[in-house]
Amino acid sequence: MGLASSLSSIASALVLIPGAFLAERVLHKKRVPLAFGAAGRFAIFLLVFVPILFDGPAAVWIAIALSVTRDACTYFGYPAWMDITNDVVPIEGRGRYFGSRNFIMGIAGMAVTLLTGKLITLFVHTTGYQIALASAFVLGMASTFCFSRIDEGVSRRSILTRRGFPLRELAGMLKGQNNFIALAVTAALWNFAVNISGPFFNVQMVNVLHFSTAVIGVLNVISAFTSLITQKRIGGLADRFSNRKLQLISMALIPILPAAWIFVTASWQVALINLANGVFWGIYNLVSFNLLLAAVPRDQVARFTAVYQVVILVAMALGAALGSAIVAWWGFTGVLIATVAVRYLSVVVFARFVREPKLDVQSN
Repeated sequence: MGLASSLSSIASALVLIPGAFLAERVLHKKRVPLAFGAAGRFAIFLLVFVPILFDGPAAVWIAIALSVTRDACTYFGYPAWMDITNDVVPIEGRGRYFGSRNFIMGIAGMAVTLLTGKLITLFVHTTGYQIALASAFVLGMASTFCFSRIDEGVSRRSILTRRGFPLRELAGMLKGQNNFIALAVTAALWNFAVNISGPFFNVQMVNVLHFSTAVIGVLNVISAFTSLITQKRIGGLADRFSNRKLQLISMALIPILPAAWIFVTASWQVALINLANGVFWGIYNLVSFNLLLAAVPRDQVARFTAVYQVVILVAMALGAALGSAIVAWWGFTGVLIATVAVRYLSVVVFARFVREPKLDVQSN
């Protein structure tokens, strides 16, 4: 699991800069996430046939390759998606918009998680997983179709930036962007810490705590439910108050949760942890996204968000690799101690160096 997570992060990091380059060269940016999103959905579809055509180590490696391909396709289209979001969603109402958006996504994710967990337990061997993957492909393509109906418009800014940017400009464009650099460094530390332990929670629940797939699905739904309720309520608050303060508070509280896993012996304990997890992460995910959009120049969203995600993905790959080494030597408790320590280090860096960006509410 750690190797799969690490490979996925590395592959995704490698495609972000080319994705940003393409996003700034094409006039209709929507075509980039549409094309690569569809390719990623097809990789999910191919996963259905892996247990049928392969077995043993070959099946594992092919499944990893397809999963890495899916994630790489997603991230190739990410800079263009961010640029479209920046154009379409007014900056003064982003908190309310993304709060509502994440609420709807959370409801859908919660329902699908419950149904999928139940589905997998109804079938023997890999049949339940194959049905789930086939369903994911169908629903994903429906999502791609809906995205194709968005009217992105073509602003004058899009026409002027159509030439794209040479790779040699990457270092120079960061000159004077101290707040963005501080935000990226903090995010790198934070995601490095998160991925030290991230790949191993489900493994712990299955192999050590012996929870069923259905129970794990319910536990994940608890987190998703509290997260969507939190984001629905916090969206308007984020528009009125400081995104930086809300992010700092959430970052200070989140490390308590992996520390609590040291004492977990039953599913009800995980349920309590996931209740708090949904609240704290719901706040963090909403305000950190808003803070990033406010910290980048509005005419260079694709390139800055690409650089930001490259830094994060490299950090995630290193975190997963370190976590794999730690869990082999010191077990699950070792990765928990490591992730908590590095998370609090990132809190200190964020509090010291990241400032609230000045918002530009002018239209594009």
